[in-house]
Amino acid sequence: MSNLEEIVSNLTMELRRGILVLCVLSQLEEEQYGYSLVQSLAERGMIIDQSTLYPLLRRLEKQGLLDSNWSLDENRPRRYYVLNEKGKRVLNRLIEEWTGMNSTITKLLEAKNGDEDNERLD
Repeated sequence: MSNLEEIVSNLTMELRRGILVLCVLSQLEEEQYGYSLVQSLAERGMIIDQSTLYPLLRRLEKQGLLDSNWSLDENRPRRYYVLNEKGKRVLNRLIEEWTGMNSTITKLLEAKNGDEDNERLD
């Protein structure tokens, strides 16, 4: 991997880490267990490894954003997670923040593209 590719890869990983909480919370308005959450995220284009997801779920539960319970499904215990009221409020705030940041970034990138177009015309 070239130095440029390594830099882009590391920065991409940082971006993904930054939005992972929002992505996970957005999928927990209904109860899900870890593997079903991995699948749900993957179906929507957000690939996450279970070794990343489970510590995140425990942290979010410890922060008081998720409730969990054990259930015996298909003769095996599964821990189900779901947003509680605090988690729903946090999710809504994060969505507002994301929407604002996304709008700002879009404007910045459009301005950059406009500047590049103007440079080509000169």
